[in-house]
Amino acid sequence: MPKGKFFGVSVGPGDPELLTLKAKRILEKCPVIAMPQTRGQNTLALDIVKRTLDISRKIVLPLKFLMSTDQAALAANHRRQAQHVTKQLDRGRDVAMVNIGDVSIYSTFAYINEIVKDLGYETEAIAGVPSFCAVAAALGISLTTMQEPLHIIPVGYGDFAGYLELKGTKVLMKAGSKLPEVKEILHKKGLNDKAMLVANCGLPAQRVYQNIEDAGAAEGYFATILLKE
Repeated sequence: MPKGKFFGVSVGPGDPELLTLKAKRILEKCPVIAMPQTRGQNTLALDIVKRTLDISRKIVLPLKFLMSTDQAALAANHRRQAQHVTKQLDRGRDVAMVNIGDVSIYSTFAYINEIVKDLGYETEAIAGVPSFCAVAAALGISLTTMQEPLHIIPVGYGDFAGYLELKGTKVLMKAGSKLPEVKEILHKKGLNDKAMLVANCGLPAQRVYQNIEDAGAAEGYFATILLKE
C-alpha cells in the first residue's frame, strides 16, 4: 500500500478568511487532520478550520504537546506525536497538521516534520499569513519601508532588552504572559510611546491598542507587540 503524505497547513492567525485557497484544498483532500494541543484543551487551529469547511467526515488526530523547558522530555514527546502521524501515513492516509499563523514561524509542525521526513515519508509545508502581518493590518500600519529592517524577537529570549536597540521595526512575539515586564523595559528605554499591541488578532475577542500603555496586564497568550521607529 502506498504511504500517505504529511502536510503542515498554515491556517493564519485567527480570521478564517485569511486561510489560503491552497490550505483549504489540502484540508479538503486529506482524510486525517492532526490537531496540536497545548495548555490543556487549546484547539484554536482546528476551530479556525471548522469556521471554513465541514470536517465531520474527517479523522481528527489530537497531538498533545508539552509546555516544558526540559529538552529531553520535549524530544521524547515529539517522537510520540510523530508516531501517531506515521501510523496514519502507513495506512495510506494523507495527514494535514494545522498550525496557527505560518508553519515556518515558531511552529510545532517543524519538530514533527523533521522526524517524519527523517523516517522516509513525503512531507510538504503550506505557507500562510503570519500573525505579525495580520497585526500590522489591524493597526493600519506598514511593517517596513524601503531599506528598513524587520526583527522578530521572542520575548524573554537572550538579551531581550539589548535587541530593542536594533534599528528598524521590532516584532515582539510570545508577549502575553510577560506583558508587565515588557512594558517596564520599554518604559525604562523610553520606547513605550512607540509600541503597539494586538491581542487575539482575527478572533472575536480581538483587541487593538495603538499605545501599549492602554493594554491591561494580562492580554493572553496570543498577544503581539509592534515597536516601530
